[in-house]
Amino acid sequence: MTQQELPSGLKNIVESSQTPDAIFSALLPAVGDFLQSDRCFLYLHNPQNDLGRVAFCWIRTPDIPTVYNEDWAAQPPTLVDDDPMFAAALRAEPSIFVEDVETADSQVLNREFEQKNFGHRALIHAHIRQDGQLWGILQPCIFGHPRTWTEYERGVINSLVDKITPFAVSYVKSAFN
Repeated sequence: MTQQELPSGLKNIVESSQTPDAIFSALLPAVGDFLQSDRCFLYLHNPQNDLGRVAFCWIRTPDIPTVYNEDWAAQPPTLVDDDPMFAAALRAEPSIFVEDVETADSQVLNREFEQKNFGHRALIHAHIRQDGQLWGILQPCIFGHPRTWTEYERGVINSLVDKITPFAVSYVKSAFN
C-alpha cells in the first residue's frame, strides 16, 4: 500500500506539537469525521508487560456504545485465540479493513466475539507497530450496515498510523516510567 498524503485536518493535528493526550483527543473525532464512522477508539499496548487499555474513545451519537478502560490491564488469557485480529496485530501484520463483520472470513475475525464485545458491523483494525512490536490499535467503526473502505481511505489510515506511532510509543512509555 502506498503512503497517502493526509487530509489537512488530520495533518494539522498530527503536526501540532502537542502532547500525545491532546493529539489523540483531537484526532479521534477528526478520523471519525473523515471516515464518517460511528465510533473511533485507540487501544494502547505495552509490549514489555503485555498490558493494555482503551485510553481514548470518540462516538458520533450517544446511542453508540463507548469503549474505554480507566486502568491498564492484562489481556484475557484466551484473547489471542478468541480474536484473530488481535493475534494478527501482535504478530505485527498489516492493518485489517473489514467491510462486513457478518460476511468476513473466520480466519480474519471471530464474528461472535466482535458482536458480543464491540457490536460494530464494519471496522478498521489499524495496527500501531514499531520494531515488530504492537503499541496500539486505532479502530474506527460503523454500526448497523457494511462499509466499503476505499483505497484512498486505506492509504490515509496507513499513513496516519505511521505518523502517530511515535506518539503512541511515547504515551505508553510515559505511563510506565
